[in-house]
Amino acid sequence: MSLDAVLARIDADLPAATERLLELLRIPSISTDPAFKADCERAADWLVKDLQSLGVDASKRLTPGHPMVMGHVPGDGPHLLFYGHYDVQPVDPLELWDRDPFDPQVEDTPKGRVIRGRGAADDKGQLMTFIEACRAWKAENGSLPCSITFFLEGEEESGSPSLVPFMHAHKDALTADLALICDTGLFDSRVPAITTMLRGLLGEELTITGPDKDLHSGMYGGAAQNPIRVLARIIAALHDHTGRITVPGFYDGVPEITDELRAQWDGLGFDHTAFLSDVGLGRLAGEDGRSALEMLWSRPTCEVNGIIGGYTGDGFKTVLPSKASAKISFRLVGTQDPCAIRESFRKMVTEMLPPDCTVEFTGHGASQAGSFDTSGPAFEAARQALSDEWPDPAAYIGCGGSIPIAGHFQDITDTTPMLIGFGKDDDQIHSPNEKYDMESFHKGIRSWARILDALT
Repeated sequence: MSLDAVLARIDADLPAATERLLELLRIPSISTDPAFKADCERAADWLVKDLQSLGVDASKRLTPGHPMVMGHVPGDGPHLLFYGHYDVQPVDPLELWDRDPFDPQVEDTPKGRVIRGRGAADDKGQLMTFIEACRAWKAENGSLPCSITFFLEGEEESGSPSLVPFMHAHKDALTADLALICDTGLFDSRVPAITTMLRGLLGEELTITGPDKDLHSGMYGGAAQNPIRVLARIIAALHDHTGRITVPGFYDGVPEITDELRAQWDGLGFDHTAFLSDVGLGRLAGEDGRSALEMLWSRPTCEVNGIIGGYTGDGFKTVLPSKASAKISFRLVGTQDPCAIRESFRKMVTEMLPPDCTVEFTGHGASQAGSFDTSGPAFEAARQALSDEWPDPAAYIGCGGSIPIAGHFQDITDTTPMLIGFGKDDDQIHSPNEKYDMESFHKGIRSWARILDALT
């Protein structure tokens, strides 16, 4: 077994690997739109056939929604599971694309060559980095280096309604020594990273009702309760003057990061001024005394994502609305309990209502944060393997978003997840003109080959 030979094979096969990815990208596997159901089936069939070409015992597994793809190769050493998803986001607004989103091409840009098309970065390009690493390994060595299970989902972009029941039903087949997840990115487009923290998410929608109909503000203004004013007061009360969130008990279970981890994050040289200037801002707006990376990765948040109330059309209408509503999300960390926070938030809002108003709540999901123990030898071996491939040493980082599958592996199969990806901040995932850098694709394949070598 020669890692150098595998890496050389990857380099030589890159044009063919790129063509395979382009072929997969041409399949419009949009999971949230029933009109593309057959295309999701077609993408699953394509992956089954491709895995079978590597000698993987692969098959399409039906669910109430879109199918899962599962495959397994027995072997000696550790049992690794690889997860990715083949479904993609809708392409609207289509007029903002520079080309047909399902006619992918390799393009030259001022920053280098990119693969342009829907799903290039999220997540078809990412999942194919692992499959191509396995292809090169098999070509050079005649077999894969260890026992590997492939688990590819078709509903990640539509809320994964079939995922948890499927994982419970196939728990034994999905239990491994380590679950490798390729749905994350590099740090600052240059530093390879292993994501070890994911924030949880709680969504709440509240609708406040005052008068039983919209009122003329000249006739009722001042005397009648205005639900928008009530809502504004509640929203303003969610943070104090230091940026801390005021929901009672909100910080229960929020840990402080270690001095070692803080020093590592400080060493990344993250420029929050440049980060904010990219979106027309310049000053940090979170909790006083916290660095930008702490705010993004290890601290919880409360954000208002939408407000509706009164007349919002063209011109002007002097109305006191009957109702006003807001959508509020909480990003959670540590062991914060989303159910307890939901109960405390609703109690706080209810207690702030004036006598003439009522409130109705609608929940929009609740998931806990995830954090992963990096003390085992596998994490340091993978970090060193990444460092050997990229110019800068790999880092353990956090992620401001939520990737529920990582927690499901922990909770359902008792398998530790390891999140490694090669996306960049400017990949425009979920947006028009999505792309994946050729460097990310090429070095991503080489990275997985190095990681497989290090773990086995």
